[in-house]
This record gives sequence, structure tokens and C-alpha cells, in this order.
Amino acid sequence: MAKCQRGDYASFRLWPLFSAASFRRKLLEALTCGVSSQRRKSSAAAAFESPKPRPRSDRLRELLRAEVSESGSDEAEGDGEGEAEAQRKTEAFEELQRVVRWLDLDDNGGDRRRDGATEIRRLTKDDAEARETLAMLGAIPPLVGMLGYDDLELQIPALYALLNLGIGNDINKAAIVKAGAVHKMLDLIESGSPPSVSEAIVANFLSLSALDSNKSIIGSSGVIPFLVNSFQNPNPSSRQSRQDALRALFNLSIAASNAPHLVESGLVTAILAAIGDMDVTDRSLAALSNLVASPEGRRAVIRSKDALAILVDVLHWSDAPGCQEKAVYILMVMAHKAGYGERTAMVEAGIVSALLELTLLGSPLAQKRASRVLEILRVDKGKQVEDGSGVCCSVPAVSAPLSIAEGKEEEEEERDEMGMSDEKKAVNQLVQQSLQSNMRRIVKRANLPQEFAPSEHFRSLTVSSTSKSLPF
Repeated sequence: MAKCQRGDYASFRLWPLFSAASFRRKLLEALTCGVSSQRRKSSAAAAFESPKPRPRSDRLRELLRAEVSESGSDEAEGDGEGEAEAQRKTEAFEELQRVVRWLDLDDNGGDRRRDGATEIRRLTKDDAEARETLAMLGAIPPLVGMLGYDDLELQIPALYALLNLGIGNDINKAAIVKAGAVHKMLDLIESGSPPSVSEAIVANFLSLSALDSNKSIIGSSGVIPFLVNSFQNPNPSSRQSRQDALRALFNLSIAASNAPHLVESGLVTAILAAIGDMDVTDRSLAALSNLVASPEGRRAVIRSKDALAILVDVLHWSDAPGCQEKAVYILMVMAHKAGYGERTAMVEAGIVSALLELTLLGSPLAQKRASRVLEILRVDKGKQVEDGSGVCCSVPAVSAPLSIAEGKEEEEEERDEMGMSDEKKAVNQLVQQSLQSNMRRIVKRANLPQEFAPSEHFRSLTVSSTSKSLPF
């Protein structure tokens, strides 16, 4: 008999007990040709005839008995038990074959197809071996084809059967996408699918987007606006759908090629609006951390009206250290890659005082990142000076000798005070009060002794309007 060519099944394991590579090869060579010929029967009624003795069943039973005997397990302590075990395994395999044949039946109303999809969903819910076996038997293409029928009773079972087939199985995830499931689900979205179908579609995209090779395919397919809308406007009766949509968007944000599509779909605005809802804030900040690594993502954050104020507010969430770490990471990436004008906007948003507080009270990772942002801002400040014509130019960030620098600062302070207007003096006074208030708040939140409170020496450092960089 000619050898049947079915592809590479090296990773297939029928049951955990029978895992030897040689046994798998013998088993598949003996059975898969029979499976193919059985599925090519032109008459659908033949699938429901009472089973007739087939030589391949006897061959399968012999192979199973031989494997049980070689394994030396307790179940094989006698020919009778080995025969019973082989019989049980044979019947289970043939049951899976029968269920897959149901998917190809062109019966009136599609009852058998629906029953087949429902049974596959049940069998694959908690059984990894069944997922591998059913995929090997060819269950995925007919399930994907069922998505093209205008029948909810076929679409929903097929969607959940595909979802269960992909659980923990990267080969099946790739096979589902290759079979055209992404575009089939997009067609369902465009046709105005009901909430029950939309939830199943979101769950499938969450599963499929977990595979790296699928990320760019899904991201460029046009499904991102649907996922963003599902995140922004979830079904009130199902909070899980919103979580699934956000997790799928996070998976897609890992691929740099998806950043333009995500930004164009308004994900940055949706994330910033969701910050504060603790059910989704942590993962939203994680997705934003991926987006700001791209130029499109950074521009979207800077252009957003309240983005910096929201991120600075998160820096004060002492009861959510994970959110603090992600927010300061976002600011660190932006400070490192942004231009001088964007860094100036960050300073004007009050980032410095929040970072100083975080270096005292934050987690070790947050402290490290906050110190890094402060260092970037300080170096950036040292590189920008203004010449007499009002044009900024770059100079090395070096300090003059201490005595000379102090003398120059005193002269500048005296000259500034002499020509200072009442309005400027009032502004300086407000700046001093703000600095002192921030220091008191930091000390209070850190539960430090009162001697750490602003002293006269600290006040003397803030007399001048000249900004001084504090060591850290």
C-alpha cells in the first residue's frame, strides 16, 4: 500500500502514555490514509451507518497493545487488561473521527455540523490531547468555513470550538489564521453581528494574537478599530469582553509594525480615558508603554491635552506601585527620545516634584526610573542656554569652580532683585511657597522626623528665582 502523505505530525501525541516517536509514525501511517478516504465519501448518509469491521481498527488495536506491553505500566499486567485498554483507545480515536466527519455533512439545516462543532467545543475544553488529535484529523478548515454561514446556530458553536482548539497550542493558532479565520470574522463584524457573536470574536482574537507570528497579520487586517471600540464601548452585560479586547490590543502593541494602526485607531486616547478604572489601568499603562517606543505613539501622547497631567497623577498612587512603575517608564522613554520642547512641556506639567517624591517613596524600580528621568532633564537643561539674540544654542553641561560660581550667583541675585518688578516678586514668592509645600508633603508621606521639614537653610536656597538642580 502506498504511503499516505499528510504532512508533519511529529508533534502529535494521541495519549500521554503512548508518546514514543516510532509508535506515532506507525500509528499515523496506518490510520491517516483511512481517515482521508473516509472523509471523501460522496454520500453523507454513510457516516451514520452502523460501524463495520475495518482492518485499520484491528491494526490500531494491535499497535496500542504492543505499546502498552512495551511501556511496562500497571495497566498492562495481563493480556486481558491490555486488550481492554487498546479497545478503549481505539474507540476514543474513532469517536473523534466521527465528530470531524459531521462537520463536512451537507444536511438540511446544518444540524449535524452544529452538533459536531458543539461536541468539539466540549471535547477540547480541558483536553490538550484532543486538541492535537482533532486538528490533525482536519477539524479546523470546516469550522472556519462554518463562519461564512448566515446562521447564528452555526457561527457561535464554530467560534467557540476554534477558541478551544487554540488554547495552549501554537500550531493550532497558526493553522486557524492560515485557514482564513481572521477575514471570516471580519466579515461577521462588518455584517453587524449581535453582541453574543462579537464577544466570541473578541475572545478568538485574544487567543490568536498571543502567537508572535500572528500579530502582524491580525494588526494589518483592519480588526484594530473593532477591538478599540469593544474596549471603549463594552457590552454592559459582559465586562469580560472589555478585558479581552484590552488584552488583545496589548498583545498587538508588542509588535512594532502595529503601532501606526493602533495610534490611528485612537488607542492612546482610549487608554488615557480609562486610566483611573483600576480593572483596566495596569494593563492600559502596559500597552501605552509599548506604544511610546514608537514615534507615532510618543507624538500621540504629547498631543493629547491631559496626557502628562494624567501620568503625573499616577506617579502619586502610592497604593499602586505597579502603575507607578509603568507611568514613570512611559515618562522615561518620552524624556529620552523627545525633543527639548517636549521635555519643557513635561517640566511645566509638574513632573519634577512628582519624580522627587517617587525617588523617596517609590519601589526600588520606580526610584531607579525616576532618578533616570531627573538625570535626563537636568542634563538637557545644562545643554540649553540662550545667547544675547534670544536664540538657544548648545554648550557643554559643565560647572564653574564653586567659589566663582557662588560669586556669580550672588551678583545675579542682587542684580535681579534691584530690577525686579512687583509682579515678578509675587511670582517668586509663589514658587518658594510651592517648593516648601511640596517638601512638607513629601516628608509627611515618608513619615520622616520633623527635622527633615524645610529649614531656614532650605528656604535660603529658594530665595532666588534661579533654578538649582538638587543632587540625587
